Amino acid sequence: MANLKTINHDVDVCVVGGGLAGLCAAVSAARHGAKVAIMQDRPMFGGNTSSEIRMWVCGARGENNRETGIMEEMAMDNFYRNPEKNYSIWDSVMFEKVYLEKNITMLLNCSCLDAEMENDTIVSIKGWQTTTQQFHTVTAKIFIDCSGDSILAPLTNAEFRHGREARSEYNESIAPEVSDSHTMGMSCLIQARETDEPSYFIPPVWAEKYEHAKMYRRAHLDEAGENFWYLELGGMGNTIDDTEELRNELLAVAYGMWDYCKNDPVVAEENRNWHLDWLGMLPGKRESRRYIGDHVMNQNDVRDEGRFEDIIAYGGWPMDDHHPAAFRTSEPPTIFHPAPSPFGIPYRSIYSKNINNLMFAGRNISVTHSALSSTRVMATCGILGQAAGTAAAMAVEKGISPRDIYTKGYISELKESLMYDDCYLPFNTRTVSELTKSAELVCAGADGENLRNGNDRPIGESDNGYYAAKGESIEYKFSAPTKISEVRVVFDSDLNRATLPEAEHKLKRDMINNRPLSFVPSYVPKTMTKAYKIEAVLKDGSVVVIAEADNNYQRLCKHSADLEAVAVRLTPMETWGNDKCHVFAFDVK
Repeated sequence: MANLKTINHDVDVCVVGGGLAGLCAAVSAARHGAKVAIMQDRPMFGGNTSSEIRMWVCGARGENNRETGIMEEMAMDNFYRNPEKNYSIWDSVMFEKVYLEKNITMLLNCSCLDAEMENDTIVSIKGWQTTTQQFHTVTAKIFIDCSGDSILAPLTNAEFRHGREARSEYNESIAPEVSDSHTMGMSCLIQARETDEPSYFIPPVWAEKYEHAKMYRRAHLDEAGENFWYLELGGMGNTIDDTEELRNELLAVAYGMWDYCKNDPVVAEENRNWHLDWLGMLPGKRESRRYIGDHVMNQNDVRDEGRFEDIIAYGGWPMDDHHPAAFRTSEPPTIFHPAPSPFGIPYRSIYSKNINNLMFAGRNISVTHSALSSTRVMATCGILGQAAGTAAAMAVEKGISPRDIYTKGYISELKESLMYDDCYLPFNTRTVSELTKSAELVCAGADGENLRNGNDRPIGESDNGYYAAKGESIEYKFSAPTKISEVRVVFDSDLNRATLPEAEHKLKRDMINNRPLSFVPSYVPKTMTKAYKIEAVLKDGSVVVIAEADNNYQRLCKHSADLEAVAVRLTPMETWGNDKCHVFAFDVK
């Protein structure tokens, strides 16, 4: 190795892993002023939702529970730029979210392989970049492991868990009686395309052969349903050690399934015009190592709604516990144990119990197997990443450890920062600036106070928004000329688009599974405000435009200012389809 170059990087925060959790962690830390490096062993970002694996993004169920923040920002980018739901374009949406942040150094195709320790603190990590044949050493103050497989655990001796806890350990009714090493497995997914011509399929000789009489998994091709997630293996073995062998077996299973769809006499006719569009060569993982933090979240925490004082994210997917034998059992492939939506996730579950400067986000957080069956889904992982990145930047700024944020009383500050960045925290209300609260509000409707109530989405029976006629101004008047530094607005991106009637299925998921002839492109939600103007009224009565947009498609819009004003007004002027403009927040500071 003497002739191979080593590149050194000195940063504040190092993120390992570039799935949705790692992406959101890196972007959030950078936006909060930290110098960041992200080391990702793949050529792209997105993990299980990237074009390499193509799993749709799941998250909290129920009305108005959709995850916002950076996750919703990317979703809106995708609706605007990618109405055909092309995975290459979706890859570019995720890539540019990192690429355009000036505070981030990207290390793609770079696999973490070593760590330098000083007592219980990580000094640096080393990665091997296959494309450049170079080593990269990253020295940082805080490390966030979003690798899914928790690579920094064995490299740093961080405490972790693998497998299922015994029912008695946390008094979990859905856990097995005896602990074991079983996990959920991994899958190679399939995407199909319907045309107006029949297609034929000759399977590879090594594909498995299935008969209709013995087929106990559905295989119905349409836009909304089937991506063959149940083609799953590995839970009975080790989803890290056995990955290469499992990949080979999964490919034989997946090509065998497509052979069944196309050539079995019972189902071949209904599938005659469906073509194999894509089959994944990289398995998507559900579970492997889980870190141990100061709190191990369990089934009872989930069922009790997770009303933690240190809530920094939330889940809302059922406890979706896949059978470890997966495709090799005739039993149901998964059991959807009920879980409330939303339920809170505590900060103490995203930093290491025994490594001073190690955090984590994604499917590897400090949870039991039972709780993991809910928290592992990607939208939940994404908002966990944003929380971890925000906390890491805060810890760097204050010169403290991740644990200190909790033990030294900075949790409220962290929560306020997350909510200001449009990360919803159930059971919490965002603190509105004194300037906003004390201003005289001038608007035509009766619900104007909703704009400064600290709730940026409908909650229960409360809409928490204001419907403005197109061209109607909403104004804050101040008692004296006041310095203005920022104006923040939250528009309506239709958080309920997943629960739309079947006629509106084109917005049900941000990406598509299969592509039927009846496919209709998606669009920016009609509820979104497309054009608006923000103006400041100066002491002399003159008006200065702070911001003006005629093609907005984002929910959270922040605009910097540097002036003194006696009033600030927001004028929504157009939507992407609705008659009125729906605004959830209008803040001035």
